[in-house]
Parts: sequence; structure tokens; C-alpha cells
Amino acid sequence: MQRVASVDVYRGFVMLLMMGEVLNLSAVSRALPDSAFWHLLAFNQSHVEWQWLSLHDTIQPSFSFLVGVVLPYSIASRKSRGATFGSLLKHTIKRSIILILLGIFLRSMHANQTYFTFEDTLTQIGLGYTFLVMLAFCKPRTQLITLGAILIGYWLLFAVYPLPGPDFDYRAVGVPPNWPYNMDGFAAHWNKNTNAAWAFDTWFLNLFPREKVFLYNGGGYATLSFIPTLGTMILGLVAGNILRADLEPLKRIRLFLQWGVGLMLVALFFHFTGINPIVKRIWTPAWTLFSGGVCFLFLTAFYWIIDVAKKDRWSFFLKVIGVNSIAAYVIADGGIRTFFDRSLHIHLGQGFDQLFGSAYATLVSGSLVLLLEWLVLHWMYKQKIFIKI
Repeated sequence: MQRVASVDVYRGFVMLLMMGEVLNLSAVSRALPDSAFWHLLAFNQSHVEWQWLSLHDTIQPSFSFLVGVVLPYSIASRKSRGATFGSLLKHTIKRSIILILLGIFLRSMHANQTYFTFEDTLTQIGLGYTFLVMLAFCKPRTQLITLGAILIGYWLLFAVYPLPGPDFDYRAVGVPPNWPYNMDGFAAHWNKNTNAAWAFDTWFLNLFPREKVFLYNGGGYATLSFIPTLGTMILGLVAGNILRADLEPLKRIRLFLQWGVGLMLVALFFHFTGINPIVKRIWTPAWTLFSGGVCFLFLTAFYWIIDVAKKDRWSFFLKVIGVNSIAAYVIADGGIRTFFDRSLHIHLGQGFDQLFGSAYATLVSGSLVLLLEWLVLHWMYKQKIFIKI
């Protein structure tokens, strides 16, 4: 089946944001505290503390969303080669297990033993992927009903979980006293490390061998986020069905825009009425809707520019990354970038990154590491080496 170029470019853009962490723009901003420009860039290369989002917070939902987008094409391709539902399901379960294990492996690279954690992007996708594939064989109405059930059920799970009492020790769960991002009233059900997903992890994660007892995740991330992440992938499945449908390009764009704007408006309503806050770290239902809307708008922009207007000559850099997203993910999240950084300091000198002054050191070294990472992916592209699971 022919690839949709805009999807590859969108995925490449997402992975570039992740690979770009090596630039460490926060370090540049700290060295230049009076610069609003570097402060803005640093903010959008960091995750927000709790509510709302930055550009960096769109990486994981976009990656998950695109899994759903390409699924109808993947299933159609395999069926055209004679695959049965049984063989597809077997491959799906295998892929889910590999994604889960790969996520755990990457998170364990700097640990003394296997670090069992399930909030990594690959692991979260793996936990929900088999359910997504089974849903892909269902009618669109069933897919949307399932999406609604997931979001309502996940909302109820948090809403009925009791709030901490007045004597609760927030320090014991990694939340500083008077943490300014804690919410009041009904929204407090979605506060950091005092919610239903945190309670589940204090039981579930301690079932595995650990260096020490699990008490909380420092960032507030949770295993159960894979459930609403499945919702994000279902929204991607909706987008993928629209892409494969026999529609005029402008009709597709209108549908993408309607979904994108509509989802964001509903999420904003839930957020500002206090029904459900927009929090990425625990993937609240409002976050699923809001980030899903953002993903639809990103897809709209890339589809219009690349596939409709045919303005794609600039996109080769992103395409090289996007067609090998698993390799790019491992490069960005594994030890390869550390190897490149150490090698540059060995061969170019320990002070080579001081070329423009100490404030820009990470920008100099990070840019070279990023270039080397891209060159590896470019070599793989030229050799037609594409890592797939």
C-alpha cells in the first residue's frame, strides 16, 4: 500500500522534537536568564509541571495518535498479502509484547537491575495496541462508543477515589509542601501522586523486583495512563479511516479541522468548568480530547502542505526520521547520543563546545550530536534499512 507522505513527515517532526532534547535549551536559558527568546524555546522543550502543555508535551500523544492513523493502511496491506484475522492477531500480540519490553529495556539502561516501569511511550502503546487492532475491525460507531466508555470510565475511577485527608504527608509522595500546581475542589481528584492511578502503582509496581519499594513516580506518571492513551490511538484510527476513505482532499481537511477544533473545545469546557482538568502526566480524559484535537490540527497542516499543495521539497530531512521512527526513538532515548557526545569531546577537544561561549555549550555539542544521529538515519534510509516491529 502506498505510504501517505504527510504522515511520515509528521512523525519525523515529532521524533525530531524528541531527538532535539540533546540541545538542552533549558541550560541555555538558565545561562541567559534575561532572554525571553531562550526562555520560550526552553519552555517548549520541557514538560509542564502539571496542567496545560508545551510543544514538548505533544510528542507522546502525536506518536500514539499516528499509530492509529497508519493502522488501517497496515491492516489493508497485510490482508492484501493473504493475512487472516488469526495471523494478524498473533502478529499484533507479538508486537505489543516487544513494545512493552523495549520500553522497559530503554528505561533500564542506567539502572543496576531491570527497572520495571510502564509509563514509557513505547510501553504505553504496547499495552493498548492489541485492543486497538481488534477495534480496527469494528464499525466506526463501535470505535467511538468504546472511546466514550474509556474516557468516562477513567474519569469515574479518579472521581470516586477519596481525596487525601488534612494530615496527609505530601512529602512522602514527592510533592513539596504548598506545591503551586495542586488543584482545589473537585479537580483535586487529579492532583499529583494522590490519585487513583498512583494508588494502583503503589500496589502493581511493587509486584516486580525492585531496588527499593515503589512509593511514587517523581513526575507523577502512571501505568494506567495506557487506558486513555488507547483513546488517543482510537482518535488516530478515526483520522486514518478518513485518510483512506474515498473523499476529496478538501473534504478530508474540513473533517480534520472539525474534529480538531471540536475536540479542543469540548476539552476546554471540561477544564474550565472543573469537570476534568487538562493534565498530560496522568493523561486525563480532557487531555486525551485536547491533545487529540492538537494532533488532528498537526495532521491537517502536514496533509495540506505535503499531499495537497505538494510543497514537499523541504521535508526530506523530516521524512528520513519519520520512516524509521523506532530507530530514531532508540537513538534518542538510548545510549547512542551519549556515545556521540563523548566521542566529540574526545576527538574535538574538551572545550570545543565553548566556541560561542559557555552559555551556548549544549547548543554547539547538541547540534553536532543531532546531525550525527540524522546521518545514521540517512545512511539507513539510503541502504533501505527500516526497523519495524
